[in-house]
Amino acid sequence: MDTGQKSTQDKGIRLLRPSAHDKHRLPDIDDLAARLRFVPAKGEVWFDDRRMVLLHNTSLGAIRRELIETVGIEKARGLITRMGYQSGARDAEMVRRIRPDSNDFDSFAVGPQMHALEGFVSVETLALDVDVETGHFYGEFIWRNSAEAEQHLATFGDSNTPVCWLQQGYANGYLSSFLGRQMLVREVECKAMGAPACKIVGKALDQWDDPDADFRYLQAQDFVQSPSSKKFSFPRSDSSTTEISDKIDLVGVSSGFNTVCHMIQRVAPTRATVLFLGESGVGKEQFARTLHNISDRAEQPFIAINCAAIPEQLIESELFGVEKGGFSGASQSRPGRFERADGGTLFLDEIGTLSLVAQGKLLRALQEGEIERIGDTRVRKVDVRVVAATNENLRDLVEAGKFRDDLFYRLNVFPVNIPPLRERKEDILLLVEHFLNRYCALHKRKVTGFTEAALEALLFYSWPGNIRELENLIERGVILAPEDGGIDISHLFTSGENIRREPARMEAAASPPEQPAGVPNLSAQLREALASGKLSLDSLEEDAIGQALHLAQGNVSGAAKILGTTRARVAYRLSGRKVAHPAEGKE
Repeated sequence: MDTGQKSTQDKGIRLLRPSAHDKHRLPDIDDLAARLRFVPAKGEVWFDDRRMVLLHNTSLGAIRRELIETVGIEKARGLITRMGYQSGARDAEMVRRIRPDSNDFDSFAVGPQMHALEGFVSVETLALDVDVETGHFYGEFIWRNSAEAEQHLATFGDSNTPVCWLQQGYANGYLSSFLGRQMLVREVECKAMGAPACKIVGKALDQWDDPDADFRYLQAQDFVQSPSSKKFSFPRSDSSTTEISDKIDLVGVSSGFNTVCHMIQRVAPTRATVLFLGESGVGKEQFARTLHNISDRAEQPFIAINCAAIPEQLIESELFGVEKGGFSGASQSRPGRFERADGGTLFLDEIGTLSLVAQGKLLRALQEGEIERIGDTRVRKVDVRVVAATNENLRDLVEAGKFRDDLFYRLNVFPVNIPPLRERKEDILLLVEHFLNRYCALHKRKVTGFTEAALEALLFYSWPGNIRELENLIERGVILAPEDGGIDISHLFTSGENIRREPARMEAAASPPEQPAGVPNLSAQLREALASGKLSLDSLEEDAIGQALHLAQGNVSGAAKILGTTRARVAYRLSGRKVAHPAEGKE
């Protein structure tokens, strides 16, 4: 392909080593600027339906300095990088809404242009090679006029390492969300180091030789794994479910995920009882295993029991054990879960399903640190750390008389609430790649990646079954996808899942900005015209195209940009209808 040319084919962009002229060929930014609104009477700034704020760059520099001086440069860099990642991931969600019918290059340009619009940096493309379907990406970019480097120089002077942490995080979040695969952007030159401008290189995470040197700043804790750092190998086709699940590590970068990691890091060295709360499938047992593995009990047993899976008449013997002859059929003595977990951790899942009788006996074991086997008179001391989990509201169960209040307060020493997957959107792509690697190895399949439709569906699906459902869908996709092909939406959602995208979920708590004073209320006028029967969809479309052409002085491409659509679509409408506009036929 010729240097500086870009392909607008569905499978990707090819823009390699553009010429001096080509590097300025980004689409017009007017469609983005038009979505920016200031409502000073209410103290609000909006971009589309998302509330924004304006801050002095010196204020960001002051926060940066205080973070470095209080928590150290490593932790400060991690916090600032993760903040940028969240912003980039959020901006990537808007791409298909802002430029729904644009080619890949114009859609991709939303990120660099948003970053410029937000006042951080001016982006210049040096090399770009993208294939959305396979997740392939290679890019080289120049950051000119970096606000972050400028403030770092003013505060600290010259640096011997790159300092554009917020911008690097933004680029990582935007690229990863845009392509549906975890990317890693690395700043290789920085103005704060004496370079004339900052330069970054972006590639897929697994294409770097040492990704953790930068990716670790996206993870709040060292025990969290990146998808590429864990290589799955299943040499035996009869690998058990237990062996496979033992290989799964915590994966995530979202603020909700990192908060949970911070909390278990704090409580791990203690003896405190921990109560994990959250919907079914959010990974409570995996977090409990991690808590055990990073504690000083890591070399001792981790024993898990699902209280909902044990019949009520057997739960006592399962927990505390039984002596030979303790009840009819007890032909030999058997230790219970408490004894087996002695010195380690006992995980009680679905604890809200225990009967009141079992709850009373569990409370005594927790308070006294001793148990009695059924049919035995001997009291046995046990050193067990109890970690419980439930997807029910225990306070409601207490009020309903279904759960003992004294046991609730004994368990509720250190509650940890795990957010559902729909509130951890930044984690979806990491988990998708994690499970894709795992099940490709398990089932010995070669799958190239995901189609754009599949990625969009994965990102906007509500995930009622949380991570467990995501894992099942990825395994299903790996099995159904063609060899050496991509996973499409038809390979994933085959069991009646509702994948309808709801625009109302774009921003949970945001209220749309009101019309500024003096601006006509177009929605009210539109309702009146529709109610009176004076307006139809055809006439509305013709009028909109005509007005756009008038504003663009008859330029069809300009009208398409005003309308937020493609030139081909406007031209198609013009070919089939009589639309009054000046200078028809201009390019």
